[in-house]
Amino acid sequence: MNEQPPAEQNLTVGRNLKIGFFHLGSGMADVMATGVWNRVMISDLGFAATPIGLLVSLRYFLAPLGIFAGRISDRRAVLGYQRLFWVWLGRFMMVLSVFMLGYQTAAFINGSPADLWAWIIISLAMLLFSLGSALSSSTFLALIYDRSNAKQRGRSVGIVWTFLLLGFTIGGIAFGLMLPSDVKVGIDYLLTGMNTPNFFDVGPDFSADALLNLFLMGGMMMGSLWFFSLLGEEKRQRAGLISNAATTQAETSLMKDLGLVLKSRPMRYFGIYLAVSMMFAFSQDLILEPFAGDVFDMSARTTTKFAAYWGSMAILGTIAFLFLARRFKWLTNYRMNTIGVTILIITFALFAMSSLFSIRWIVTPALITLGLGLGIWNVGTLGMMMDMSPLGKAGTFLGFWTLLVTFARGFGVSGGAIARDVALSATGSVNLAYGIAFGLGVLGLSASLYALNQINAPVPDEQPVSAEAVFAGAMD
Repeated sequence: MNEQPPAEQNLTVGRNLKIGFFHLGSGMADVMATGVWNRVMISDLGFAATPIGLLVSLRYFLAPLGIFAGRISDRRAVLGYQRLFWVWLGRFMMVLSVFMLGYQTAAFINGSPADLWAWIIISLAMLLFSLGSALSSSTFLALIYDRSNAKQRGRSVGIVWTFLLLGFTIGGIAFGLMLPSDVKVGIDYLLTGMNTPNFFDVGPDFSADALLNLFLMGGMMMGSLWFFSLLGEEKRQRAGLISNAATTQAETSLMKDLGLVLKSRPMRYFGIYLAVSMMFAFSQDLILEPFAGDVFDMSARTTTKFAAYWGSMAILGTIAFLFLARRFKWLTNYRMNTIGVTILIITFALFAMSSLFSIRWIVTPALITLGLGLGIWNVGTLGMMMDMSPLGKAGTFLGFWTLLVTFARGFGVSGGAIARDVALSATGSVNLAYGIAFGLGVLGLSASLYALNQINAPVPDEQPVSAEAVFAGAMD
């Protein structure tokens, strides 16, 4: 007999939208750290890029902590909350780090020396940002897991992903308007497209007060979104061990839990697919704009519009496929991954062709397919991450999958740049260098499709974890 899901697992569209505002703040935080702060430190204050890059990349290296936070949240409630304690703790650390970054960077603008104490503050701020991200990311996914039933999973992750994309767009526009001393310039640029400076091209009028206000207001905006979006989304319970049957049966060592990934053929291939597809999909992240500048001499103002092209198409692709998935049951997470990766393969082939043969008009269609592919692929990937999380171990396994995603993305971003530099050194041609880098993306994404097909292939005496089994283990 089929049992009705607990009330906690009935996630209405309204509550789903409320939770989605959490990732609106996440997108804004990413813009703040990697779109505003690094630009100010390197371009406006003249610091070397290497230490700034290492500090920003800390969140990749600290990602393993997400597994431990997820595992603890599977087994124990802290201060009465199973997931929310870790989510709010992590995001509080991120808000504090934004305030610290704002104060110290503004001090640099006011002439404060870049001494050891200043770098300790900056390093501590980025450490808090990275730790907070690690502790809260996988536990936030586990909270969505707990709050949804099987039929709501695709819609839940799709709405959250859409809000993340909106966070990038809204954060870029809002922070850009807050930063220049002449706000009218930014407004005129938005409304008319007049020949005005870039949002972040603050120039000599950049002031310490403007930057400090940006970081303070931005931190408060993000903190408010993170807190109120999840307020009331988890029932408070008695602190201590979680006593439901699924968790009791699942009490094993961390290594034994993760050993399931190696023993289970579907999980093993899913791990390979997740790592390879993520690495090669983001291998374009650092070289896309330089490619347009080096090969076609596009201006910085033109290349800064690239994010608007692919970001808007990613939102469109996400919404369209969420709607189609609800109408057509055959459009599973597996098939959305297949469609998304196939579109990304076509995209990288278009970029490679554009570079090798200097065909400029291909760039815009490729940006459109890049957004569509990323949107469809991310919805399917998040859904499969939940499908591949065993009964009673959502936090542990979502933390593990998140770890793979984070490391793979870090290697992909740096790997694309390395491939470009090595090819340029070997050939002396920028066209060949970028063509080779994008061509490697075609090969890597094609290999990920092979791993994905192995997940869906019939396996004797062993079947992939079903969505019904996963969500049957969700906790109150």
